[in-house]
Formats: sequence, structure tokens, C-alpha cells
Amino acid sequence: MIVQPILDTASDKAAVAASPRSRTNPFVAEVTRHERLTGPGSLKDTRHFVLNLEGSGLTYTPGDSLGAFGCNSPGLVDELIALLGFEPGSRVGNVKGRSTTLREALLADYIVNRANRKVMSGIAERMPQGEQRNRLMEIVDNSDLLSEYVDTRDYVDILKDFDQARFESPAAFVAQLTPVAPRLYSIASSLLAHPGEVHLCVAVVRYDTHGRPKKGLASGFLADHAGLFAKTVPVYVQASRTFRLPKDGATDVIMCGPGAGIAPFRAFLEQRIAEGARGRHWLFFGEQHRATDFLYQDELLAWHGQGKLHRLDLAFSRDQPDKVYVQHRMLEHAAELWSWLREGAYFYVCGDAKHMAKDVHQTLIQIAREQGGHSPDAAAEYVNVTLMKTERRYLRDVY
Repeated sequence: MIVQPILDTASDKAAVAASPRSRTNPFVAEVTRHERLTGPGSLKDTRHFVLNLEGSGLTYTPGDSLGAFGCNSPGLVDELIALLGFEPGSRVGNVKGRSTTLREALLADYIVNRANRKVMSGIAERMPQGEQRNRLMEIVDNSDLLSEYVDTRDYVDILKDFDQARFESPAAFVAQLTPVAPRLYSIASSLLAHPGEVHLCVAVVRYDTHGRPKKGLASGFLADHAGLFAKTVPVYVQASRTFRLPKDGATDVIMCGPGAGIAPFRAFLEQRIAEGARGRHWLFFGEQHRATDFLYQDELLAWHGQGKLHRLDLAFSRDQPDKVYVQHRMLEHAAELWSWLREGAYFYVCGDAKHMAKDVHQTLIQIAREQGGHSPDAAAEYVNVTLMKTERRYLRDVY
């Protein structure tokens, strides 16, 4: 089933036509291309999507993000409604200014693939006295335990655990839920190379908890439910204030983007190549296995072979006994990397903030210390202040 956002009235449609596109007024785009980037046997599922922006009025610059709204899996929604004991067509009042049914609201308007803390109190209020309620209150009254409990569960899991709870109406249940929020994806294309289109590189989130398969809201929707050539994906552009290519095309750029963090650097390369920029390009890319996880392999190798991507250093962490990551490749080429930085190159990082970006950051400080002859404090000052704040040549898009 394809779920499409509803514009109920002529005034709604006129407002859309007259207003700029935004989070509150997205453009409903169609997917025109969808292919899997990871190969058979990969432990990851990374996809390339092309969305048509014709007629939207949307424009973007490499470094911007695309906000995309997902819809919940119809199967998950139907299972949840069955546990609630309501009719799918039951009315739940006005949602986002329109009258809607329970099923429509659960498909498109609320997050149901991940539970929130609020619902636990709502269930507790509707539980009869007894063993189930006592167990529930032990969880609700312990903040750490409550966070741990809801972190790995959706509402189907919870309603199965506490099946004595009964909501008095569909609206009462919906009132416990969190509205759907957009997922921001780093744009993986240049408008100069792809007029009227926007490309995304999406790592599809899939996992199992409590005996049931689960998936990310936006990534799962794009991968499994956003059909080709149908207007199903509400989108808008989130402009970046800082994650930008240097204004001078003669400036060198160093890009570090493991996994789906390659996205903005594909856009950067397309833009610079289309503009005929004279600056050099150096890309550090990493993933698990070269045979199955070398994202955009043909493009990157072609650009490298043509001399448009001047350096390509790869780190496939599980292709050898000792894991090798992008920061290890940086250290292997520390002298040249330091030379590029001293000559004015920009340094970019995109990807995981919790681990990768921290490791890359510390590696940069280590290179400044070892190659630049700085003391530990001076090396940190150079990276944290000079590069990041004063010269603004070290830019990050991390999440």
C-alpha cells in the first residue's frame, strides 16, 4: 500500500502553491530510481535513491540536507490496530488540520516503530489492579529502567507485554504518541550534474528485538514502501550554514566519509568536476568489505583514473585480521596530509559523531603534533581553534 499525504481543501492546495517549501509545507516527490549499493553477502543494506524535484521550486547546494518524511509499515500498523481492538476506519478527530481515521493517522502522522516513555503512564492509568500493573509500575517508577525498556520496543511489543490495558477510544491512544519528524539526509548529488533531481545515499536500518524484525521509519519507508514513479515522499531542503565547498575552486579539499558518510562528498566531487575546479581532491572512504561494501565504486574509480579524484585512500575494516579504519589511512599518509593542510586545503568529515568523527579528530591532532612539531596543547589549539574556528577549513557533518 502506498500512503500519500492528503490535501483536503482548495485553500490547502492554494497555500501550498503560494508558500515556499519547508518542513511544514514539503513537496511530495516521486522516486525515479532506487538501487542497492551493497552487494550480496553484505551485513549492511545501503541504497541509492533518485527523487524528482521538477515543479517543486526546490534548489540546493552541495553540503545541504534533504528532510524526508517516512510512513510506517502497513503491516506494523495493522498489527497494532488489532491489538488495540479498534476498527481501522475509526475517526480520531483533526490531525494536522484534517479529519482522519486511526489507520491513516498511524500510517503517516505518528511514530509507531519506536515507543516513547509517555505511553507507559497512559497504559498504567488504564490497567486493572493486579500482577501486570504492579510489574508495569516498577518500570514506570524507575527512570533508568523505563528508558531501557522503551528503547528496544515498539507499541506492539508493549501491548503484548501488558495485554490487560484497554484504551477507551482511538483518540485516547493517539494522544500518547509522538508526531512523525523528518529524517535529514546529506544530499549526494549536484544540481549541475543532475538538474531537477536530488540523490540520497541511505543506510537502511534493520534489526531484531524481542523476537520481531524492526526497521527505521524513514529508511524503511524509502526502501520498502515508496514505490517508483508515485508521489509518496514529502521532502524539503535544509540548507547548511557552514558545510560548504571553498569559494575558490583552486583550493584543495580532503574528504573523510566512511559508509553512507560518502553522500556529501559525491555531491562535492560532482560539483567541482562540473565547474572545472582546479583544486585537488582527496577522499578517505571506509566500510567493512571491498567486495560487498565499496559504495559508488565505479564512479570513484573512474574519477580517480581520470585524474579528477587525485587521491583515493580506502579502509575496508574486515578484509584483514586487524581492523583498519579511515584514521589509520590518515596516519599512513600523515606527511602528505599535513602538507595539504599547510598549503590551505579544507578538511571535511561526514558520518558517525560518536565514534568515527571523534577518532578522526584525535588523529588530526596527532598529525599536527607529529608532523608539525607542535606540543600536545599547541596541536589541539591548531585543530580546535585555528582550523575549525579561525580559518574554518575543518568542517563536519556528523550525526
